[in-house]
This record gives sequence, structure tokens and C-alpha cells, in this order.
Amino acid sequence: MSIFTGSCTAMVTPFTENGINFDSLGKCIEFQIDQGTDALLACGTTGEPSTMIKEEKRDLISYTVEKVQGRIPLIAGTGGNNTKEVIRASVEAESLGVDALLIVNPYYNKTNKRGLYEHYKAICSETSLPVILYNVPSRTGCNISAADLEYLASIENIQAIKEASGNLAQVVEMAALCGDYIDIYSGNDDIIVPVLACGGKGVISVAANIIPADVHNMVADFLSGNMEKSLETQLRAFPLIKALFTEVNPIPVKTAMNLMGMNMGPLRAPLYEISDQALSTLTSSMKEYGLI
Repeated sequence: MSIFTGSCTAMVTPFTENGINFDSLGKCIEFQIDQGTDALLACGTTGEPSTMIKEEKRDLISYTVEKVQGRIPLIAGTGGNNTKEVIRASVEAESLGVDALLIVNPYYNKTNKRGLYEHYKAICSETSLPVILYNVPSRTGCNISAADLEYLASIENIQAIKEASGNLAQVVEMAALCGDYIDIYSGNDDIIVPVLACGGKGVISVAANIIPADVHNMVADFLSGNMEKSLETQLRAFPLIKALFTEVNPIPVKTAMNLMGMNMGPLRAPLYEISDQALSTLTSSMKEYGLI
């Protein structure tokens, strides 16, 4: 069974100068559920987990579990480049009550094909939760090819992949080799419809932080057979999506949420406030879309 079908929002984490703003986080969770979001991701890249200490990530996941109350699936990002730490974080997330794990490829030190397999096998042997692989070579320097995915799919817990290489040919090859037993989720908001056309089950989305209903509807329309309407939504959202990636994620999307009055607070170093040029592009796109 699929972990989810549709749109999963990779949630931004609201910060104060001293920690996590749980009041704003709670409001964002309710907003997402009210708007029809199909699943939520806590501690994904968009949530700035690499700037959090272990206790903050634990508290964020715990709060989100309690707030969601099982209304939609909740996924926790627990990946990293230290296998033992990923195991610790994954076991902890399972104990807190999440429904699945998103685990990014090991970055910086990277690894070879067998090392990648042993990394994921070691993690999956310590948790019973379903695992979504996260392939984002632009950040990790380590790509999961279609052949790699076929190899990794022999690990029982691995049920899906968030494919964020931006390489549609690779998505097609993954679907051809593994589409019968591995769910493919788009990791890029600008190619949701093309990934769905390759058999994808949905998207793990940055844009859904600010347009959750539209991203949900884009997937739902496609999967219900209304492909023309789905494509119309994708094309209408394209300039906004492009503006959300004028600088490294989550700088633009967190800025956008603050412009919309969502009180997401500051970015954490080494991330820094958006440049004037990128801000101009972002605000123009948001106005054109009717968000501000």
C-alpha cells in the first residue's frame, strides 16, 4: 500500500530567535489539513533540520504527531551521512508515532553502490516503518540511478522514492524497472505533471506551503483523469514555482510565508535573508498569483 497518494507538504519550520515557534507551526498544520493536503513532512530540507539540535528535531516531530492526530500521514526526515545517527533518529521518530521516514542519500562523504545498500539496509533493520528514499544529487553529490533503485528495492521497508534529480529520463527508467513495487513521488514542483504521467503517485512539495489546495488539486485531477485541468494548474503555478527557487530553498518560500502573514520568523545561519533582486521576482509572482 502507498504511504500516501497526492500532495505531501515539506513543511517550513517557524523559528523565533530562541527556538521553534510552536504556535505558528500549529496554525500551519491546521491550514494544510483544511486545504486538503494529503500528507505532511516534518524535518525535510525545507524545514531547516540541519540547523537544529537533536532535541529540537525530537520536539518538532513530537508536537507535529500530537497536532496531526492521525488525520493524514506524517513523514519524518531522519536522513544524514552518519549511519549510526540516522538509525538513532529513525528509531526515535518511530517511537514518537510517525507513519513513515524520508531518508536522504548520504552527502559529503557519499559512498559507492554497495555502501549505499548497506547504509539503507542497516537503517531498515532497526525500524519497521516504511522508508521513502530521497534522491537529490544537487545537494548530496550522490545519485540513485534506476539500477540503484532496483537494487535498493530488495530491502523490505523501502517502499518509495522522492525523485528530485530533475532528470525525467531517469524517472521513466525508474518507472520501467521498479514502478510495480516502488512508488515514485516528484521532488520538483515544476515537473509534477510529467512525473505523474510516468506513473508517479504524487509530490513532496515546497510550493504546497503557500498553495496547498492547488498542489493537491493538481495531483487529484490528474489521477482522476482530468489531465487537462491538472496541466492548466501546473502551467499557471510555474512562474510562482520558479520564483520559489530563485535562491536556495527554503529562503524564498519562508520569505513568501512571512509576506503572507504566517509569522514563520527568521532563517537560521548559514541561510540568510533573500536578496533584493530575488525578493522583487518573488513578490511580483505572488501578486500575479493573488497571494498578496
